[in-house]
Amino acid sequence: MRPTVIEIKDVSVRFNIASEKIDSIKEYFIKFVKGKLHFREFFALKDIDFEVKQGESWGIVGRNGAGKSTLLRLICSIIAPDTGSVTINGTISPMLALGAGFDPQLTAGENIYMEGALLGYSSDFMREHYDEIVEFSELKDFLDMPIKNYSSGMQARMAFAIATVVKPEILVIDEVLAVGDAAFRQKCIKRMREMIKNCATLILVSHDNDMIKKLCQKAIWLQKGEVVMRGNAVKVCDAYEERVTAANRKAV
Repeated sequence: MRPTVIEIKDVSVRFNIASEKIDSIKEYFIKFVKGKLHFREFFALKDIDFEVKQGESWGIVGRNGAGKSTLLRLICSIIAPDTGSVTINGTISPMLALGAGFDPQLTAGENIYMEGALLGYSSDFMREHYDEIVEFSELKDFLDMPIKNYSSGMQARMAFAIATVVKPEILVIDEVLAVGDAAFRQKCIKRMREMIKNCATLILVSHDNDMIKKLCQKAIWLQKGEVVMRGNAVKVCDAYEERVTAANRKAV
């Protein structure tokens, strides 16, 4: 039996949202001092239970604001839950935002080493795998260009090539591959399939349900921070698509 690498028990994440618009820091401070600053609670996630075994591939579906990215940030230890517990057994390679970790003033070649360091790789390791990263990203002719001049698709290529230069134990991806061209997405899908075959764990957020069906064994559907359905990826995605289609018809 494969070990559990991600265990989320009875987790809720709550944010405080200002109940009225505040236009300046000065106004905020005055209201705070006078005790007139009011907030309303918003649950980004509510009573979530989620368990992932080593080598499983999970897709997370739901509309914008459903809590998908919040769940990923919990898994990556970027935020902590207000209630419940999150246990991670394994190292995580996250791809949560385009350009995260990149210095826009440095060249792409320089950013390879810096991003590698942020992921815990030594400079010797990055030198050893530098050519492999460049080859996979297909950006050899643009390495001396500052990363700020890269398109979103070029940044996604470089970030994915670095994050997957070795087999990560847990790969977490939040929609960043949506900006790439079709040919490169297929290349990324092929690499992720190879990693899954080698027992890497994949957590993928995407609005592309076809990608989730191709890559993921299981899926979880979130709506307003709560779990609507979990299980077989195809069944979950089909149910979600039916709900979205019905809602769109009703809105017309």
